[in-house]
Amino acid sequence: MAKFVPPTLEQHLCFSLYSTSLKMTQLYKSLLAPLNLTYPQYLVMVVLWQQQELGVKDVAQRLQQDSGSVTPLIKRLEGEGLISRTRDPRDERNLILNLTPAGEAMREAGVRVSEAIAHGCSVSKPEYERMMADLEKLNKTLS
Repeated sequence: MAKFVPPTLEQHLCFSLYSTSLKMTQLYKSLLAPLNLTYPQYLVMVVLWQQQELGVKDVAQRLQQDSGSVTPLIKRLEGEGLISRTRDPRDERNLILNLTPAGEAMREAGVRVSEAIAHGCSVSKPEYERMMADLEKLNKTLS
């Protein structure tokens, strides 16, 4: 009878994703420091650069988080003067998020961050597209 040999650390997909994620976050950290943004705050900004007048729950859903995790990020961004929260006139329980002029002005710096990340990853466009498709498939499978 063959003895079961567990996979090595390097053979675990979860470890590969985890260690890569840590390295990506570190790369973002150095690029976001001049903007005074953390990586999670940057992701909120990316969502709002894509579409404004979203509710907190909508932003949380796009980030695949719960609204309780996103609310502190939103409060910090509001405190920094980058976004505003207003009550939804159709439902007072909902808060609608919009970029302030300062948040809108940061959009160009966000584009430069994305360009620097793409450069730092040193992958071709076809490689990038294949990785994104594979990760999206995995994400959906795990959902």
